[in-house]
Amino acid sequence: MLSVVTDDGSTRSGSLIDEIVREGARRMLAAALEAEVNQYIAELAAETDGAGRRLVVRNGHHRPRTVTTAAGPIEVKAPRVNDRRVDEATGERQRFSSKILPPWCRKSPKISEVPPLLYLHGLSSGDFVPAMEQFLGSAAGLPPSTVTRLTRQWADDHAVFQGRDLSERDYVYVWADGVHPEVRLGQAHSCVLVLLGVRLDGTKELIALSEGLRESTESWDDLLRDCRRRGMHDPELVVGDGAMGLWMALAEVFPAARHQRCWVHKARNVSNTLPKSAQPSATKALQEIYNAEDRTHAERAIAVFARTYGTKWPKAVAKITDYQEEPLAFYDFPAEHWIHLRTTNPIESTFFTVKLRTKVTRGAGSPVAALAMVFKLVESAQARWRAIRGAHLVPLVRAGARFENGILVEHAEVAA
Repeated sequence: MLSVVTDDGSTRSGSLIDEIVREGARRMLAAALEAEVNQYIAELAAETDGAGRRLVVRNGHHRPRTVTTAAGPIEVKAPRVNDRRVDEATGERQRFSSKILPPWCRKSPKISEVPPLLYLHGLSSGDFVPAMEQFLGSAAGLPPSTVTRLTRQWADDHAVFQGRDLSERDYVYVWADGVHPEVRLGQAHSCVLVLLGVRLDGTKELIALSEGLRESTESWDDLLRDCRRRGMHDPELVVGDGAMGLWMALAEVFPAARHQRCWVHKARNVSNTLPKSAQPSATKALQEIYNAEDRTHAERAIAVFARTYGTKWPKAVAKITDYQEEPLAFYDFPAEHWIHLRTTNPIESTFFTVKLRTKVTRGAGSPVAALAMVFKLVESAQARWRAIRGAHLVPLVRAGARFENGILVEHAEVAA
């Protein structure tokens, strides 16, 4: 289909470059669908009936339908397949189903990320419609009622997520933190309490996300007990910041879990007790501790730090020496995992994007809707999370294998 180009380089349906992009996307999608069908038919070419006729053949095209993509709305005519094979076990006819474009698909998964992003930017229902029109290249837009329905669905999705059974999901490592994404929550000073775990196969997964007070033992206790009630087992190690509420609740709810203090938070707390002139050298000295090759060298680095700063700034030194065991707990786990266990970076890095999107606003909508939007953003980011290094060692950790300074010294039987 050709469009008339005006003097400013636009067409009746949008800018020329957008038209070119959409046309290119349409052609690429059409070619991919044709290739998928051709491969399917070629693989089943030997399937014939009693008369020697093929059971799987082309049969024209389906009726055109419009699919919304990141390039805008694209009209697609998917090729049709006539499959006359019958499943011997069930007696049902076989059917071809495209993996590229399933019959129910009307929009690409990427599009589902856009509404929560716009919502978190503080767009009201009235602003939402033209914003979606700009993104989708469509004049149809979305009525406010649709926006309301979407946000309600996200809240329902979050509620289902928070109530799901955890008994079959074994989290060996857990990161815990309270973050402030600048959305409108239910009470002053409240934040988003986040639990993120590592499963037996080494993959990361969001465990829970709820509103609470970062320093509150009660808030953490409620969240952890809810996870325990839904079947969550004691993790081997929990990584978190210095908020005492978390550790007190953890000792009550998951007493078998070991504690690892986040070194980013620890270094920040130490620096806050030092004058600015001493902070650069102190930061370097702290790095010598948590980047040491083993526990022995780390303990020596702590002794050097105490001698260097103890006379003038004893409070700064006490933050290291008085709580020495928990910041060094990671040395008793595989060396491949150290980079993941020293800090709460998996949570920090995920919420860095969320914070960027909410920085321009105090948040929009009700507290329930705002928390649901944060959940949808994290859920979307989860698809891009990588497994931790040395994923094959995670089952050994769970089985009770002993590691000294990151090296396996005692094997354990891994459950099948």
